[in-house]
Amino acid sequence: MNPSLTLSALIAQSAQQLDAAHISGHLSFGQGTTNADDEAAWLVLWKLGLPLDTDFSDPAHDVALSDDQVQDVQALIAQRIATRKPAAYLTQEAWLQGVSFYIDERAIVPRSLIAEVLADGSIDPWLHPNTTHVLDLCTGNGSLGILTALAFPDVTVLGLDISNDALEVARINVERHGLQQRMQVMQSDGLQQASLHAPSNGVFDLIVCNPPYVNAQSMAELPQEFKAEPELALAGGTDGMDFVRQLLQDAPAHMSEHAVLVLEIGHERDYFEAAFPTLDVVWLSTSAGDDQVLLITRDALLKI
Repeated sequence: MNPSLTLSALIAQSAQQLDAAHISGHLSFGQGTTNADDEAAWLVLWKLGLPLDTDFSDPAHDVALSDDQVQDVQALIAQRIATRKPAAYLTQEAWLQGVSFYIDERAIVPRSLIAEVLADGSIDPWLHPNTTHVLDLCTGNGSLGILTALAFPDVTVLGLDISNDALEVARINVERHGLQQRMQVMQSDGLQQASLHAPSNGVFDLIVCNPPYVNAQSMAELPQEFKAEPELALAGGTDGMDFVRQLLQDAPAHMSEHAVLVLEIGHERDYFEAAFPTLDVVWLSTSAGDDQVLLITRDALLKI
């Protein structure tokens, strides 16, 4: 071991180790990063207590590290490879659209593409000017609800999830972002408890939902990193549409006249269209393509 290893050299070394493990099939990405370089930078900077936006190519930051620092980082990289725990669970932090969230094994690692359409404003033309009440269904760690509250300062948000464990994580994040007065979270199987929410009385102007939608075959083939996440947040039944079927049936009763539903279905467009062949939807563009997030009006749902 070289005790004078620099920050950039240690990140490069770590990236090589992660990439080798990925190529050999002993590591997968996709829960916050998509490649070895980004994951190495994340883990190294976090372990050294440095800001994640540190420019380690700048000679001013590319300092020689101590032997202990190098050992600590190498131990973390070895842990990531050996345990295949997602990096976010190791650091207990995840970032979505530049916003930091607490995360642990009680909730799925936040990565929803809905965050992109909230940030880029592509859903704004579909929202009524008086949009006030927002529902984040399957809220998990609360990230989408929090991002919605940050994007629209005049709305109140309800986060619902069937998992009390996930809701405990969501409460940490609501408090962390100082949104206790504008966002509540509560336990509910789908929309069953939504009507108990005041002041909306269970009627919302915008519903965002990243539901369990992974089909059974894909669930069986998931990399170990994804199997570390709560299965309840992923598994959507044989065709991935079990939760979505119930949601689209129940949603109109919880939507105001001009409300819209923004729904993520990942790689399951074929199954979605087979399940709802006559449903009129708007596909929204994201970094992963134009077929993973969709918008549905209340009027369209009433015509199913």
